[in-house]
Parts: sequence; C-alpha cells; structure tokens
Amino acid sequence: MKHLMVRFLLAGALFLCGLNLNSQSSEAPFENPKLVVGIVVDQMRYDYLTRFWNRYGDGGFKRMVNEGFNCKNNHFNYIPTYTGPGHASVHTGTTPSVHGVISNNFFDKRKKKMVYCAGDDRYESVGSKTDAGKMSPHRMLTTTVADQNRLHTQMRGKTIGVAIKDRGSILPAGHSANAAYWFVGGDEGNWITSTFYMDELPNWVKQYNKKKSLKKYLKDWELLYDINTYEASGLDNNKFEGVVKGKDTPVFPYGLKKLSKKNDGYSILRTTAYGNSMTTDFALEALTQEALGVDDITDFLVVSFSSTDYVGHQFGVNSVEIEDTYLRLDKDIERILNQLDEQVGKGKYTVFLTADHGAVHVPSYLQSVKIPAGYYDWRSLKSDMEMFLKAEFGSEKLLLNMSNAQLFLDHQLIKEMGLDVEDIQEALVAKILEYDYMHNAYSAETLLEVNFTEGLEVALKNGYSQMRSGDVIYVLNPGVISYSMTGSTHGSGMKYDTHVPLLFFGQGINQGSTTEKTNITDIAPTISALLGIAFPNGATGQPISKVID
Repeated sequence: MKHLMVRFLLAGALFLCGLNLNSQSSEAPFENPKLVVGIVVDQMRYDYLTRFWNRYGDGGFKRMVNEGFNCKNNHFNYIPTYTGPGHASVHTGTTPSVHGVISNNFFDKRKKKMVYCAGDDRYESVGSKTDAGKMSPHRMLTTTVADQNRLHTQMRGKTIGVAIKDRGSILPAGHSANAAYWFVGGDEGNWITSTFYMDELPNWVKQYNKKKSLKKYLKDWELLYDINTYEASGLDNNKFEGVVKGKDTPVFPYGLKKLSKKNDGYSILRTTAYGNSMTTDFALEALTQEALGVDDITDFLVVSFSSTDYVGHQFGVNSVEIEDTYLRLDKDIERILNQLDEQVGKGKYTVFLTADHGAVHVPSYLQSVKIPAGYYDWRSLKSDMEMFLKAEFGSEKLLLNMSNAQLFLDHQLIKEMGLDVEDIQEALVAKILEYDYMHNAYSAETLLEVNFTEGLEVALKNGYSQMRSGDVIYVLNPGVISYSMTGSTHGSGMKYDTHVPLLFFGQGINQGSTTEKTNITDIAPTISALLGIAFPNGATGQPISKVID
C-alpha cells in the first residue's frame, strides 16, 4: 500500500511538473518589438558622449544612457575605420575580411581600377537628374540583420534606410530593403534613391521634395547657446580649423544662404548641424508615411547622421562647431524618441546607437601642445616605391595601385618577368619601414599565414580581404595622418578611431552599463538574438548577454 501511495504521489508530481513545463514553453524565448531603429552617428568618438554630457538635455543621449544599456568600452576590431566598412560591419555583425567592404573606395584587382563601395552603374537615379542614384549594396557580400528580419517575416517586415550619404543608407538597409534614401545637394536639394529599390519615388517622398522643406535650413547657423558656455571646446577662431569658402575665418555665425552660392547650393547643409536636423525630419516622415511599427511584425528603420562627419572633417575634434553640432543632435535624438513613443508606443520598440568610426585630434594642434603627431604625403611615398621597384626589380610598373595604406602589385607582370611575389612583398616591407612616420608594415603572406592573437595585427587581419586587399599594408604612427593641416580624419586602428559609443534602449533591453570590451560586430548578433531570428550569414560577433539576458 505504501509503495502504491509513493507511486501515486510521484505520478502526480510529474504531472504537475509537466503542466509547469508546458506553461513555460508557451512563452517565446525572445522579444518581439514592433520596430527596431538602428542609429549610426558618423565620426562619433566615445568621449563626445562624456565631454558634452553636462550640456545634453534629459530626453536624448541621457535618456538612452539612463534608461537603457551603455557599453562603455566598445571598439572597432578591424582596420581601416572608414564610413563604408563601418556601416557594413555594424549591420552585418562581421568585419571587412568577410563582408568585403574594405574601404569607401578601393582597388578592384580584377578590373584594375578604383571602385566605390556602393556604386553600381547597372542602376539609375530616382528623384535626381544627376548620377547620384547609380547605387546598390552589391559589393557587400553578406546579409544584414535587417535582411534576416525580412527573411524571417516572409518579407512582411519593412526596412527603410535614411542618410545624407548614400553608403550610410544603402549598406545598413541591406540587400532586401524596401527603400534606402539619401540626399543630393546642388540646386536640387532632394531625397533620392536608386532603381535598385524602385522605379519612381513614393508619392509622399515626391511631395516632401516638392515642398522644398530644406529651404528653412538655408539660414544663419548660429550657436545654440552663448559662446562663453562652450568650455568643452577650443577657441572659435583658431588655425586648426578649415575655412568655409566665402568666409575669411572659421567663426560663427555662418550665413548659409549666402555661402551656398559658393558651396554647391544645398550641399552646404551637409557640413552644418542642420544636416542632422533635416535627416531627422525625413526619417520621421518615413516613420509616419511608411507606418513603421504599427503592427506586430517587426520593422526596421536605419538612420545615419552624416553631418557629424562632415563637420569633423572641416573643423576638427576640438572645435566649437563640433560641440554645437552634438548639442543640436541631442535634441534631434529626443525628437525621434518622442515620436517613437507616440507612434509605436513606449516599451514597444528597440533602439541602438553607435558610430561608424571615431576621429583623431588635429595633428597640428597636438603638435602645438607637444603631443607626438604629424603628416605624411602618400603621393611622395608612392613615387618612392615606384623608384625602388625600378631600381631593385627592373620596373616601376610592378606597382599597380597604392590606396588605403595598401600596395597592389601586378602579379601578371611579375610572372612574365620571372620574379617572385613574396620576395617583392618583403622588400617593400623593409623599404617602407625606413620612413620615420611608419609604425609597422606587413606582407599579405604574413597576414594570411600568421595566427595573431592580439594587437593591431588582429585588426589588420580582420580588415583584410584576400580577394580585394593588397600585397603590402602599412600602419602609421599614432597621430600621423595623410590629410590637410586643418580638420580631423580617421581610418587607423588607434583608440581614437576605434572607441565609439554603443547604446541600447527600449523593449527587451536591460538597464545598466559595462566596461567589459565589446566589439562593433556584436551589435547585429545582439539584435538578432533579441528578435529570435537567424544571425546575418557572415556574422562573427557574439550577442552581448548583459544587454538582453
């Protein structure tokens, strides 16, 4: 009798456990936000988040940090750190060695000419009389997280991309996007696209362009606050900033309507804080007109703020112009979050915000405060390499191309001359290292054969595509660039170019922060895991468990 009672109790317990297990299994192991918004701020160093923190309002960057998750030690894990590779890597979850976008412009070894990462002559412009729409994502070899969402939802989940730069819209939106829009300046001042996506603009975009809503930004760019409050920046008038055509000094205010006559019309808006505001305007119009996030099928809106990059290149990291641009961008971020609250609903959408690269302090400024920095002339280096090849191996034509800190050799000519490729590579490496501003140089064979585990060599290998990269690659010393004496640039594997913000916010996102290192390639896998969809097909990053678990 006792044994029967034990068996009865055990059976009952198992039955209840079964009910409990069934109850648990009915809950999906993923979050299903109605909308994912991916924001890339072009050329945003991590310290722009902290340097201007006390000046930001409560509803923009601060809201994302305070209510979301802040990855404080987030880095790019490859070289070079440019716009095209950056946007591709953020959204594919992998590096140029896999997705193939090794630079903005790069040497096509098969066609033996330079090509643009988003350029595609098979397609035509839609919404412009120019060739600015002859674009597609075909040089990006892998899917994006938005592509995977489209596949997962049987193409019912929408994807819309918006940016001033074509590559900032096209690459994040992916191959299967419903639309990607970008800006053309000149006398048009329109948002345009490519026949890759559609044969004509939707009526709402036509009407938006017809209203010429950009005219309101052809006004004076004045400081948002009193000049004396911009203590996080250098002097407004200094020799380290580029001067806009039509002005004598790089100082506020900028009369944009007048200056537009000497700066390609509406194109001048790119290099002002207003470029971000007009991007926000159009993105919010797309959000409404495309009814993103209004049903239970996840949509994607990918937005890139390009003007931060243009302003940084023109005026530099330490400029008042940069500070004002970010203070205004903070208000634009707040506008986006507010409309998401209203249209999609609080807690029903997910946002991530990051950058495509950082930027270096103007080297001439660094030199003025006794910090090692400098400039080099890549054209002079190229000429020296040609002379060296002629003297040592019999022909300067052995060097086909030099771009993106890489040297491309003519393998066919090398074969015809009975020379050895590896001998020439190693000779070039040794020669390059004779120059004072060089940090390191490597042959393709070294990058491919050696299993590096740390340092810049890992980043170089992650940025190296055997099909698209060169025979020799070199690295400059920290703070050394090939650029003008004014303004900032980027491209290296140094921390000023790799350390960028990474903020997650909204549905399914934990509140908190971490100083553990994360990589830019972890973003797409994190969002994929959140949505319960397949990772992008070339993804090498990992989900950041602290963000979503």
